[in-house]
Amino acid sequence: MTNELVRIGELIRKRKVIVCCGAGGVGKTTTAAALSLAAARAGRRVLVLTIDPSRRLAETLGVSRNPPTPVAVPADRQAAAGIHAPASLDAWMLDPKLVADESVRRLTKTPEDAERVLSNRIYQQVSSMVAGMHEYTAMEALYRLVHEGQYDLVVLDTPPSRHALDFLEAPRRLSGLVDSSALQAFLPRRDSLVGRAASRVIEKILGAVFGEEFAHELVGFMMTFSGIFSALNVDVNSMRKFLSGPDVAFLLVTSPAPATLAEAHFFQDKTKELGLPFRGFVLNRSRARNTSKRWPDESTLEDLPAEAKTALPRLQAMAQGELESAKRDLALLTELEQRAGTSATAIAVPELPEGADDMVTLLTIADALAAS
Repeated sequence: MTNELVRIGELIRKRKVIVCCGAGGVGKTTTAAALSLAAARAGRRVLVLTIDPSRRLAETLGVSRNPPTPVAVPADRQAAAGIHAPASLDAWMLDPKLVADESVRRLTKTPEDAERVLSNRIYQQVSSMVAGMHEYTAMEALYRLVHEGQYDLVVLDTPPSRHALDFLEAPRRLSGLVDSSALQAFLPRRDSLVGRAASRVIEKILGAVFGEEFAHELVGFMMTFSGIFSALNVDVNSMRKFLSGPDVAFLLVTSPAPATLAEAHFFQDKTKELGLPFRGFVLNRSRARNTSKRWPDESTLEDLPAEAKTALPRLQAMAQGELESAKRDLALLTELEQRAGTSATAIAVPELPEGADDMVTLLTIADALAAS
């Protein structure tokens, strides 16, 4: 049902960016790491960008969590995984605050302005106050790294939330808020005697309500940070254009659980709404491949003692449950293929031990993805 050009194996070999979206707990981070391994084994220079990975995954890749810049997976682990120069694999366990701080330094006019924002208590809480800022920092890092040209492919593991794509809208909403007449009234004015008098009254009211220190920080934050939004909007518009282009693929990772399937459908609708190139579903922890397993019969136990053969009915009951699960997952895969349409694909990744982030498991998933 799928077109060869949109199979995941082809995406791994040809795209510059693969963005993995999905609910939490579906193995999205592990899938992103496996995609990166597959691409590096195919001869590409690859970076996997992930937010708050499990400690075990970081240990498996041999990199620390939240370093300030991307780091290379140790050479011995790359060699063991079949990655050889000029191919390479780097990882960045991304610290959103580090990226946000770097964005502030880049977008403010002077180092003094940047320092005023970075030391402001309101800014230090803004990522938790505003939906989409956390996700924006991840995409900003991705966009910058791709355009620096150091990597052939960057694989991004997005945060496990419905806000994962809202970064495209967040700066516009924020800019509208800061530019609104209601908020502008709180900014100090020096354009006229009346304006200066009104500003003093507003500052006095803010000080009475919030305390003078907090009021001063609030006004300072709005003054400095409001100047960032015009540049922020330019960045987001550039990102939107790039992420809608032919070098990018969005993959939606899900599991057979109804709640995660609903999230995958939501993300697909969101990519369509935003004009982003959705290229496939990854049905993780699936038993869709298990329908061809051998059915247990007397010949299965022929070499065992007679007392062991009495367990055959129980073994067949377990096999029946396994077969029913496999048929269910196969039906889900067919449904996802139909939902994907002709410009995307769907693949089932075999069920593996939950939470397994060891290199053997990652390579097993990588091979399944690359061969798709």
